[in-house]
Amino acid sequence: MPELPEVEVTRRGVAPHLEGRTVHSVVMRRDGLRWPFPPELNQLLAGRTVRATGRRGKYLLVHFDHGTLIIHLGMSGHLRIMPAGIAPEKHDHIDLVVHSDAGLQALRMKDPRRFGAVLWHDAADGALEHHVLLRELGVEPLEAGFTGKLLYDRTRGRSTAVKQALLAGDIVVGVGNIYASESLFRARINPKTPAGRISLARYETLAQTVRDVLAEAIVQGGSTLRDFIAVNGQSGYFQQTYFVYDRAGVPCKVCGTTIRQIKQGQRSTFYCVHCQK
Repeated sequence: MPELPEVEVTRRGVAPHLEGRTVHSVVMRRDGLRWPFPPELNQLLAGRTVRATGRRGKYLLVHFDHGTLIIHLGMSGHLRIMPAGIAPEKHDHIDLVVHSDAGLQALRMKDPRRFGAVLWHDAADGALEHHVLLRELGVEPLEAGFTGKLLYDRTRGRSTAVKQALLAGDIVVGVGNIYASESLFRARINPKTPAGRISLARYETLAQTVRDVLAEAIVQGGSTLRDFIAVNGQSGYFQQTYFVYDRAGVPCKVCGTTIRQIKQGQRSTFYCVHCQK
């Protein structure tokens, strides 16, 4: 599943092709994905101008004067910019067609597993942050509100493992499985440690490693996951720098101890028993 860096890479890729552009039409080739497409989407957006793009956690946001298009890539979705006249392929489910200097261009969403979503939040329905999919999300890890003290304060009394606390999304949003494993390794924290037992000093270190890992992944185009393709069709290469993720059974790059793999909440966790105590 695309995580925060992959979604941010996607946002940066589509932004120059959407921002300031006027929508020509919306082409829907099915009724919906995880949830139904708004049936009136073409009428809502045709003739309207994209004011900005944004991101909240793993949700891509396309802002208009009268509301916001909310896009989630799900397990296997990705977006591409292409001339609107190119024939769709299998699993090309929806196009946002905009006017450009070169003619009509389409923001096309492909999603083989169909766990993604394209939804509309009308400005008349209130502030975007109150949308049902966004209102419970924690702070953004790359913004000033994400600190070690926040992690420390919000985990007092919690017995859940620290990795699960990072993934839950109610404290900090968008730190998915790959980047949680890598951040905990850099912070030298065992992923099984109860969140409520970690000191403020160690959380300060963890907050910084989360920021560093996510920022580095964005610069490197994210991780090339099985189903993730960047907007320009190029592969990310952050996976070439993994210390622990998907490295079970091979030596730790730091100490040589064999990397272990365990299951936490149905997700694989990778860690070094020597470096992460």
